[in-house]
Amino acid sequence: MAKQQKTILWWGRFDPDYSRNRLLRRLLAEVGYRLVDFRPKISFLGGIEAKFAGLTGIDAVWVPAFRQRDFQAARRFAVRHRLPLIFDPLISAWDKEVFERRKFSPSSPAARRLHRQEREMFSKADLVLADTVAHAAFYIEELAARPECTRVVQVGADETLFRFQESQIPGPMPEVLFYGSFLNLQGPEVIVEAALTMPEVRWTLLGDGPLRRQCLERSGGMAHIRFEDWLPYEDLPQRIGRASILLGIFGSSKKAGRVIANKVFQALACGRPLVTRDSEAFPTALRIDPACGISFVPAGDPIALAAAVRELLDKPDLLPGRGQQARASYETWFSEVGIRKALVECLQLIEM
Repeated sequence: MAKQQKTILWWGRFDPDYSRNRLLRRLLAEVGYRLVDFRPKISFLGGIEAKFAGLTGIDAVWVPAFRQRDFQAARRFAVRHRLPLIFDPLISAWDKEVFERRKFSPSSPAARRLHRQEREMFSKADLVLADTVAHAAFYIEELAARPECTRVVQVGADETLFRFQESQIPGPMPEVLFYGSFLNLQGPEVIVEAALTMPEVRWTLLGDGPLRRQCLERSGGMAHIRFEDWLPYEDLPQRIGRASILLGIFGSSKKAGRVIANKVFQALACGRPLVTRDSEAFPTALRIDPACGISFVPAGDPIALAAAVRELLDKPDLLPGRGQQARASYETWFSEVGIRKALVECLQLIEM
């Protein structure tokens, strides 16, 4: 008798094209799960709307990345129908609002309330997914996630798009590429400070966000520092392939030390040498491997960043080999094969 297909209800006003959701949804479908989407018009009232949505034959409820607002309604639905609840927050809203955006002081009533709300969420989920071991520890120690219900599923890269591209020895004006949303966590201002010391290199910062104006002003119109607007997601791999070196993140916050950014996985998947901040989010064996294709530098240090780029470009004939090492590191530590395996093992922990 054929095994019955299990159905997971993805609950919330989520973006299916966001890289985390996009990859996990495809992998879930590939291993045999059926996905049903439910996007309530008002997050808090989602449970009422769900009563009239014909949601039957559901085996589990999934609250995806950044959708803390949808958690309580999704949990009430899950409890009412005796379904396991999977929570994949990717970040802590409390951590973001208090320590990244600094919207509230840590001791303020608003911060304490947000902290209590998140502890309630993390403690009540039947399965909490974290993107790194460091983030999982944070969820457990700070946000009351249950250790036996918390597992790591890395972010990775969509390998249908981000494929290995053989790199070439760069010409007289090599390009160093950063792309992102110009957040404190990413440290774009650190990149600009490094770029100002290396006019012999073309530094490109692609994207938009809160710190872009500050970076533009600090760059002082220098011709070798360029800013590009966002481009379609599907065009990003080709843009990566035109650069000699890719940049990760350089923020010095605690959160920056717990995550591995999308751009890191994508650069490695495309086979590009990478410079990024050192952190415990990376596997220890990878961090100490001199042939990993990644140059790790201290957080928030433009001098170290410039020195790492200069060291790579001092031996341009070695860059193609460094790109191959980067791809090998991706396949060893971050590939879809490993993510799929971790995902399947996680779902086996809950009764569906």
